[in-house]
Amino acid sequence: MNMFCFQCEQTAQGKACTIQGVCGKKADTSNLQDELISKLIELANCGEKNDVNTELLIDGLFTTITNVSFDNKSIQEYIDKVQKNISCGSKFDIKTIWDCNEDIRSLKSLILFGLKGIAAYAHHARVLGYKNADVDNFFYESLRGISKDLSVDELLNLVLKTGEINLKCMELLDKANTETYGTPAPRKVTTNIEKGPFIIVTGHDLRDLSLLLEQTKDKGVNIYTHGEMLPCHAYPELNKYTHLKGNFGTAWQNQQKEFDNVPAAILFTTNCIMPVKESYKDRVFTTSVVEYPDIIHIGENKDFTPVIEKAIELGGYREDKKMTGINGGDTLTVGFGHGTVLSVADKVIEAVKSGDIKHIFLVGGCDGAKPGRNYYTDFVKQTPKDSIILTLACGKYRFNDLDLGEIKGIPRLLDMGQCNDAYSAIKVAVELSKAFNCSVNELPLSLVLSWYEQKAVCILLTLLYLGIENIKLGPTLPAFVSSNVLNILIEKYKIKPVRTPEEDIKEILNK
Repeated sequence: MNMFCFQCEQTAQGKACTIQGVCGKKADTSNLQDELISKLIELANCGEKNDVNTELLIDGLFTTITNVSFDNKSIQEYIDKVQKNISCGSKFDIKTIWDCNEDIRSLKSLILFGLKGIAAYAHHARVLGYKNADVDNFFYESLRGISKDLSVDELLNLVLKTGEINLKCMELLDKANTETYGTPAPRKVTTNIEKGPFIIVTGHDLRDLSLLLEQTKDKGVNIYTHGEMLPCHAYPELNKYTHLKGNFGTAWQNQQKEFDNVPAAILFTTNCIMPVKESYKDRVFTTSVVEYPDIIHIGENKDFTPVIEKAIELGGYREDKKMTGINGGDTLTVGFGHGTVLSVADKVIEAVKSGDIKHIFLVGGCDGAKPGRNYYTDFVKQTPKDSIILTLACGKYRFNDLDLGEIKGIPRLLDMGQCNDAYSAIKVAVELSKAFNCSVNELPLSLVLSWYEQKAVCILLTLLYLGIENIKLGPTLPAFVSSNVLNILIEKYKIKPVRTPEEDIKEILNK
């Protein structure tokens, strides 16, 4: 059985996975996900626009993001659920897009993959009770647009609107998280693990972590974040739990090594699950949209009793265990969202005006397993000491345990949060541009981004919608972007692929 998938950075030979996904997804699963996307497009064209159908579109799109669901049974059940809500005879097959003109395919892929990222953020906001009519309506509009015979110019407009809507969605999620769990504040987080039973929570969902913390507060079980859950330590309503102890391991792509025979229960709340090895399969649990064959799934009741019982049964480490980040550090500092950074904006502005801070680098994005990502570690290490680095998403694990020192009391490395917290970086950039009475492109600010999956795509589209130029993107450019579309992005937005840290830093600072 063949498949076609080129939605992630590590796609086979930089072209497409056609036999089995590099992520571990098999052909039958990939084809089921294509069928699900086709049904969602039919639902957008035929179904009534209501909250039930909107949620079906959002969670269905989220299900097809890389490293979310490997479970054929649950995907088929979702297809059947969507089918019941399709109220007309309109048919669509997403495979027709894979076979069409490469520029049309490229633009429609940009829209679809960006839309998947928006769906992830909309899902997280919705579970906290936050919705936005413009965001919800766009799922129908964009999926309908993908199914239509639109021109290149019409599709380019829809690409930019995808970026516009994602900005609204990230703003919505930022509001949902901060109003529910408080404004993030700087915290130091250890990577060392205390003896005794513990649970590792990975993914992105703050609500799932909150519910687990409440259910374990008197159980003698410690909780450790993993991957994109690290920023949760900065939220006051999560940090108040004394058994939220620290962060286990590094980025998601190292889980097969780091979870190997670990004496703890592991809860996956959203995407970033890799094929589960036998050495820890018996202690893995999933919830929300993430599912894996033969793994216990915690349903909508969010009763985490099986996870807690497994942690107690395994017992954890017998003695405290010292663990470090990639570069040997054992302390990570989080909590520099826009609320924190803008509270000291006057200090940043003064430091820039005085010349103490000569440049600001935003180095962040998705991490991945393919070679070439050490570029980001080396880049940060080589940045001048009179520069500061903003970072976010799991790409920061390449360097977030480094001690880069301070400038006038401002840490040189500022962790702004999860991938969806790109909104914080955008808000800070906009406010700084106002303070200096210039455009964002005129600031001493450079964006050096890594991408892996579809949430990074929608963030990139937001940056393009805002007209931000000179973005350096890597470690490779998206396989789904055709040469003609790439030329448009280069000509209009000056997007460039990363080269070497030395070349890129020299080019940035000599402008």
